[in-house]
Amino acid sequence: MKRPNYSNVRTEFADETRFAVNPVPAAPFRGAQERELERLKNRLLRELLASTPTPELYAPLRRASNEAAALAWGTSFPLLVLPELLREKADEARHYTRKQASLLKCKTRGMGRAA
Repeated sequence: MKRPNYSNVRTEFADETRFAVNPVPAAPFRGAQERELERLKNRLLRELLASTPTPELYAPLRRASNEAAALAWGTSFPLLVLPELLREKADEARHYTRKQASLLKCKTRGMGRAA
């Protein structure tokens, strides 16, 4: 059954239009800078660990280096900022470790007297 008011319409398409597109990255590629930051972090961490006589500080210093690298990465000049951030974080880690050791020492000393 043929419907009234409907007719076939012949379609025609124009030639395809092409544009020259040169995409610009949203942010500069930082892959090389990321590798350099990781190398610098590892070198500074090796120096810290070599100058640390107590193995109890190794894990806190590793955490400090990771925190410093993460904070440095958020700045405009991460390679410039990392050494100072790592020094500050390492000082904090040493202080915290000493404080925890002294608290543990006092706690165990106090437990001995209570018995």
